[in-house]
Amino acid sequence: MAEAKKDEFLDDIEQALAEETEFETAEITDEAAEIDELRAERDAYQDKFMRALADAENARKRSDKDRLEAANYGGSKLARDMLPVYDNMKRALESVTDEQRAAAPAFFEGIELTMRELLNVFSKHGIRLISPEVGDPFDPQHHEAMFEAPLPGTKAGDIIQISAEGFMMHDRILRPAQVGVSSMKG
Repeated sequence: MAEAKKDEFLDDIEQALAEETEFETAEITDEAAEIDELRAERDAYQDKFMRALADAENARKRSDKDRLEAANYGGSKLARDMLPVYDNMKRALESVTDEQRAAAPAFFEGIELTMRELLNVFSKHGIRLISPEVGDPFDPQHHEAMFEAPLPGTKAGDIIQISAEGFMMHDRILRPAQVGVSSMKG
């Protein structure tokens, strides 16, 4: 009987060890599942964080670009509105005869100084003159053809007359130079 109790006792110990091992295995499996779940959650948060970081960087770059563009081109409407002032002053100076200039030199010098100051102000704001010459080739990026005419001694596409000078603001055209172009063939 002692042997039977001993066997029963050993069976109880084995069963208890098996139950404990089973419990520990279940506990480890539960912990592993929880760790896997936490890792997945961490990876999801890390992905969201990286996307938010990329979005913030893109927004910063867009903002910098918009700010630079506003600083460079914000005054383009005012500048375009000032171009006729330059044109009128230039036409006025071109129409002056030598007699008129001799009769009122200070007056015309004042107009020339005003026109130079206008160009200096334009220059401070990145506005520069597009001043083609007669005989230059027509460039559709900087010139606007106001008319085409055959003029002996010229090639097709050569500028034969300048109606109005053009202006650029930084790298954008405010107004193309208005020109007449030769249509001479051969």
